[in-house]
Amino acid sequence: MKNENRIITWFSHSVLLLFSIICIIPFLLLISASLTDQASLVAHGYSLIPKVFSTAAYEYLFNRGSDILRAYGVSIFVTVVGTSVGICITLLMAYPLSRPETPHRGLILFIVFFSMLFHGGLIPSYLVYAQMLNLKNTIWVLIVAGVLTNGYYIMMMRIFLQGSMSKDLIESAQLDGAGEYRILWSIIIPTSTPILAVIGLFTSIFYWNDWQTGMIYITNPELFSIQNLLQRIMQDIQFIQSNMTANSGEAMAQMPTDTAKMAIAVLGSLPILLAYPFFQKFFIKGIMFGAVKG
Repeated sequence: MKNENRIITWFSHSVLLLFSIICIIPFLLLISASLTDQASLVAHGYSLIPKVFSTAAYEYLFNRGSDILRAYGVSIFVTVVGTSVGICITLLMAYPLSRPETPHRGLILFIVFFSMLFHGGLIPSYLVYAQMLNLKNTIWVLIVAGVLTNGYYIMMMRIFLQGSMSKDLIESAQLDGAGEYRILWSIIIPTSTPILAVIGLFTSIFYWNDWQTGMIYITNPELFSIQNLLQRIMQDIQFIQSNMTANSGEAMAQMPTDTAKMAIAVLGSLPILLAYPFFQKFFIKGIMFGAVKG
């Protein structure tokens, strides 16, 4: 049995290692392409090691360094505030829905579940955010639009709380005089760290990668997030490409068009990749708990 277990362990680790390498290689190609000379990339294609090393793509982007720094600031603010607010709203919704004695619990669950299946669409959403709430061209629209779309996270946390809450512990806390907010703060939150970390990671990824909300509701360049700014830089590059004349081949060859697109992808994804290892242990624990108890 020991030999069989050892073989299974080595086989599993080998498969996981191979799968990890397959997942990492595209990102390494992305970084390599962003550090390759444009002419070399066109002539030789993509490779893990740049044939002609060049930082022209990053120099091209950092010519707008002040805009990029401001956009990073907007994205960081929106991600931190939006994730914090989203976690609070999710917890305050999921906790009472996990308690059988909550009045009208079934109706509220139906409304939350209904919002997961059907959406009003772009035009009603635009009318609500831009006219009724008057949030167009404000940084708050980038936060509110994400907070109001977390029905899945509410159901996910409700299932977790139903499986992890101890009814006897809550009753004993009530006998000691603890109110609902005290129970939530002292018992529920400390025991819900894994699922809070999972939802926090999902929510932060959503906010960081969200470019559609800014494209629809933001026209002020000072409120562009990093994703919106990089998208507009990419559109500028495509516009220049499409309007190059036949006599501008040399200028076109010197311009880092493809490599700049790779650099844009690196700048947009690198921060969230650096943050992931801090959530990894909670992420695995929370997902496994939900899979077993749900």
